[in-house]
Amino acid sequence: MNVTGHAVSGGPEVLVPATAPDPVAGPGEVIIDVAASGVNHADLLQRRGLYPPPAGASELLGLEVSGVVSSVGEGVSRWTVGDEVCALLPGGGYAEKVAVDQRLVLTKPPAISHVEAAALVEAACTVMSNLDEAAARPGETLLVHGGVGGVGSIAVQVGTALGLRVMATAGGAERVQRCLAMGAERAFDHRSDDWSEEVAALGGADVILDVVGGANLARNLTALSTGGRLVVIGMQRGRKGEIDLGMLLAKRARVIGTTLRARPLRERAAIVASVEERIWPLVPARVRPLVHATFPLRDAAAAHAMLEAGGVAGSLVLTVGDASG
Repeated sequence: MNVTGHAVSGGPEVLVPATAPDPVAGPGEVIIDVAASGVNHADLLQRRGLYPPPAGASELLGLEVSGVVSSVGEGVSRWTVGDEVCALLPGGGYAEKVAVDQRLVLTKPPAISHVEAAALVEAACTVMSNLDEAAARPGETLLVHGGVGGVGSIAVQVGTALGLRVMATAGGAERVQRCLAMGAERAFDHRSDDWSEEVAALGGADVILDVVGGANLARNLTALSTGGRLVVIGMQRGRKGEIDLGMLLAKRARVIGTTLRARPLRERAAIVASVEERIWPLVPARVRPLVHATFPLRDAAAAHAMLEAGGVAGSLVLTVGDASG
């Protein structure tokens, strides 16, 4: 089969077309003929050698795909050949075929395309697992950083649909307006607004989902309400930051760090099941991924260069063959 990015550790130029043996379905696994594969910031980290795959996972990049089941392994009961599906992967998505445990596979929502489905799975699982980690409740205030990013845009929509009072940050007036259009009650331009003080003046955020990392740490604490929970889900602007422990104690706040890919299979399977139960019924009426651009699988390097350059609204997706359906 054709793959992209067999070599890792370096700039986008290391992502070159290659071939690899077709995967074979093991017990409890299905083979998916890939129509589309999502491109995530985690892929950029893995390409640089900073985010290795879990033991036993494919060395290829790619954490989410959509496509059609082409074969099933022993013990697979739910899925049959021909099913249109999407899946959460520990790796291997930049390829024409993937093998994946049946518990990490979801039915592709029929009202969206394969391209959109490939942009939804990882973000939906990230958002749902972290809202649950923070015990977010309807009526609470959720602050989403990067509200027009791949994860952030889903967080804004899901939070709104689940009855949270959503606020968001984004870079520039146009992106702020997109956050509001997706359901955010308030949105702030992180380039010019003092968002931490403004959120605090509005009563503070009960839950913050932060992909930025170290650069936001101190200001996030200012923005938290008493009893608030800061969930750090990314480090796009630094691994380290300073925090006022006195403020943390006074607010009885919590700082939570989470990952998705490294969780045990049983935990990832439970997250996928929760997403299918709670988010899939909202698609596409209340939740729909933003797709900024698509690239053929062979052009993964161009997709990485675009994501690294910034300014992407939503997600980038790699396509295999005709992924318009």
